[in-house]
Amino acid sequence: MLIVQIKEGDTIEKALKKYKKKFEKTGVVKQLRERTKFTKPSIRFREGKIKAIYKQKLLIGAIEK
Repeated sequence: MLIVQIKEGDTIEKALKKYKKKFEKTGVVKQLRERTKFTKPSIRFREGKIKAIYKQKLLIGAIEK
């Protein structure tokens, strides 16, 4: 359960904005989207490996953003 602390005089829009940001940080939506489809462990491992190689290349400076 998410609890949002609001100050006196804050508008509902501001409270909703805080709630949405807190909800996004929990990662619930991301987790639900991942659970909707099944990915084989080998593919998950391969994607992680590709991502790690990309990050290493960025760190070295071989790839420019």
